[in-house]
Amino acid sequence: MKIDATDRKILMELQRDASQSLDEIAKAVGSSKTPVWNRIRKLREAGIIGQQTVLLDAEALGFEACFFVLIRTSEHEADWQAKFLKALRDRPEVQEAHRLAGDIDYILKVRVKNARAYDEFYQALISEVKVHNVTALLSMEEIKTTVALPL
Repeated sequence: MKIDATDRKILMELQRDASQSLDEIAKAVGSSKTPVWNRIRKLREAGIIGQQTVLLDAEALGFEACFFVLIRTSEHEADWQAKFLKALRDRPEVQEAHRLAGDIDYILKVRVKNARAYDEFYQALISEVKVHNVTALLSMEEIKTTVALPL
């Protein structure tokens, strides 16, 4: 699907605040409601607009510790990878997981209440899957976070 300037404006508005009414989005992009609704529907059908959710304040909910976990493994077989990926998907503490090129195989973003909760996560993970090396980096301050793409 080709995206034009109006589609980009709609997407920027949705990224800014997806709870806006259709009227508000239409006004912001300089269009009327029906064409905006049709464009949003087409963007959803094309898979450009995915799941809609709500962003929560982790610290306000008691999740004060954010760790970036660097994982090296000597295992690269399909069975190990399937087990590892399942372990990650089954743990709600893992907010992001990426497979990397370079010296580190995986990086995880793990949000927990405190260091003790991280240790429980770590102990559970290494009891399920064999990893060569794990390094945990505690984020001292979140400087910027966004899920918005630079359209």
